[in-house]
Amino acid sequence: MFDTLGLLCVIWWCVVLFHPLHADIQCMGSEEQESPITNVKMNWRKMELSWESSKNFSKYKCVIRNSVTRSVPEEVNSSLCRFPVQLYMPLHKGVSFIIEVPDTNISKHCTFIPGGMNGSAIENFSCVIYNISLMNCTWQPGRDAPGDTQYFLYWQNSRNTYDDAMECELYIKDENGRNTGCMFQNVRIEPEKAYFLVSGSSKDALIQLYDEYIQLYKIEILTPPLNVTVNCTRDSVGCIITWQPPLTSHMKDTDCFQYQISIRNKDDPKEAKKDDHSEEVRIDSYEFQNYNEKKKYILKIRARGKYCSVSSNWGEWSEPIEFGQGKDYFIFVILFLIALGTISVALLQYFLFKRYCSFKSIFSPIPQPREKFDASTDEDIQTKYVNLPKTHCTEEITMVEEMT
Repeated sequence: MFDTLGLLCVIWWCVVLFHPLHADIQCMGSEEQESPITNVKMNWRKMELSWESSKNFSKYKCVIRNSVTRSVPEEVNSSLCRFPVQLYMPLHKGVSFIIEVPDTNISKHCTFIPGGMNGSAIENFSCVIYNISLMNCTWQPGRDAPGDTQYFLYWQNSRNTYDDAMECELYIKDENGRNTGCMFQNVRIEPEKAYFLVSGSSKDALIQLYDEYIQLYKIEILTPPLNVTVNCTRDSVGCIITWQPPLTSHMKDTDCFQYQISIRNKDDPKEAKKDDHSEEVRIDSYEFQNYNEKKKYILKIRARGKYCSVSSNWGEWSEPIEFGQGKDYFIFVILFLIALGTISVALLQYFLFKRYCSFKSIFSPIPQPREKFDASTDEDIQTKYVNLPKTHCTEEITMVEEMT
C-alpha cells in the first residue's frame, strides 16, 4: 500500500516538474547559412544539453546562461554537454543555450521560456527554518491569476537525485481556500542548495511555474544558547558568564558562532540605558567586570554564524537571567507594614467605639461641688449689689405670771 502511494508521489512529482519544461525550445541558427545543428534538447534532471548534427565535427563548445548566471564554456567531442548542477539556475525567468563549432561561424542559439499566463505565477516566495528542523514557506498568489487557481509546492535538498523530492504535507490556506504557504517537519540542512518549485492549476488558463534555489542554512533562525550560567564574586574578577552553543542540525563546530551579550540594570529603569552593556564575543564565556553587588542585572545572550555555513543573522535571545543582590528593601518593607498595621488597628478601634459604644459611658464626668451661696439656676440671673442702711433692733421681753 505504502509502496504504491510512494510510487504515485514520485510519478506525480516528475509529471508536475518536467512536463511544462519539455516545451519546445526556440532556436535560431547562424544567419549566413542554415545550421547543421538541429533537434536541441535539454535534460533538466541531469543538466544535459544534447543535439543532432548533419556534419561530423570533432569539437563543440556549449554555454548555458540566464539573466544572472553564465556557465564557463564547455568544450566536448560529441553532441552532448553536461553542465554542473551547482549552477543553480532558476528556470521561471528563462534560460538560453549557445552551441558553437570552434574555428567556424556555425552556431546555434536556443531559448527556453516556460509557458503560462503572464502574472499567474506566485510572488514574494520566502522560507524560514526554526526550532532546528521546522520550515515554513509562504507566497502570494499571482496578480493576474484566475480565481480558481490552486498552487502546489515541491522541494528537494539536492538536484543530483530526485529521491528526496517532497510535496508539501500541510498547506497554509487563505480565506478563499487557496494555498499560500506550507509547513515542513524534520528538515535537514545540507551543504548544497535546496530546490523549490511552485506550480499551479486552473480551468481557465495555464499557470506559470516559479522555482528558486535556497541555501537552507542562510534562512535558519538559530535557537538560543544553552545552559547560560552566572557566577559572581566580590573580588576584582566580577562575574563569569558561561554558556553552550545553540543546537543545529548540521553544524557541530563550536568555533563557528559569534555571541552577543546584553546586560541591563533592573533596579533603576531611568539609569538602565546608562548601565546597558552589550558585547560580542567568539568564545563561550565572558567576564563581566562592572559588577556591583548592590545592583540587580538582567542577562540575555543570542548567537549567529561567523566564517562557517551558519546563518549570519542574529538568532533568538535566551531567557532573561537575573543576578546580583539589588537594593535591600526588606527593612523598609517591614517598617511600612508595621506602621500600616498600627494605623489600621487604631482606625478599626475608633470606628467600633463610635458605632457600638458611648464615650460618656466609658469616661463619665467627675461631679464638682456646688458653691454654698450659689443660687444660680438654669435661668440667667443677674445679681446687683446694693448698699442697704443698717438698722438697730430693740428686743422687748414680756413676763407673764400666773395668779392664784
